[in-house]
Amino acid sequence: MGKLTYLSGVRAAELCGVRIGDLHWESGQWGRFLVNGKGARGSGPRQREAYMFQEGRALLWWWIEDVRGGFSDDPGHPDAPLFPSERIPQAVSALNVPSPGIAVTPPTFRKALQAAGDRFLTGPVTHLHPHLLRHAAATHNYERGMSLWEVQKLLGHDRSTTTVSYLATAHADPETASLASAGRAVQRLTTDKGNLR
Repeated sequence: MGKLTYLSGVRAAELCGVRIGDLHWESGQWGRFLVNGKGARGSGPRQREAYMFQEGRALLWWWIEDVRGGFSDDPGHPDAPLFPSERIPQAVSALNVPSPGIAVTPPTFRKALQAAGDRFLTGPVTHLHPHLLRHAAATHNYERGMSLWEVQKLLGHDRSTTTVSYLATAHADPETASLASAGRAVQRLTTDKGNLR
């Protein structure tokens, strides 16, 4: 869950709410999944697409094929959580009928991520939490050449000013950005055989 949070830039609550039926392997280049995002300015939750990207697609495929079927709920049910809880309430398990299951909660995800960080991280970052991964996704994608608008879309932000606050630690290099932009312009001209549009 932590790796997928970093790759897709989704919030903890958004990822915990993803159901099997929300996965759309055929969308885009590598697939997308639906999340119920935070609404802007008090509008309430709104659904949006999150991006799997190549590494996220491989990770999710492994999860679905090798791990997800080991839980006690029905993994083929479209309402089954993508990340189910191992703890099923006694009242539900006593019914002894297939059910869509119960999702891992955001607090449980946060605790597990913090425990993993405490155990394995030795660098400058020792306290790991989902929102830090979301900030890292924004920063690293921006540093790799994703535009501000694309990072904003990735995070599901309504305003670019919110996205800019996520990039406070980004190391911008105007010279490198200028060279990359010129390279893209040359590539477009070559593709269009010199025709300007």
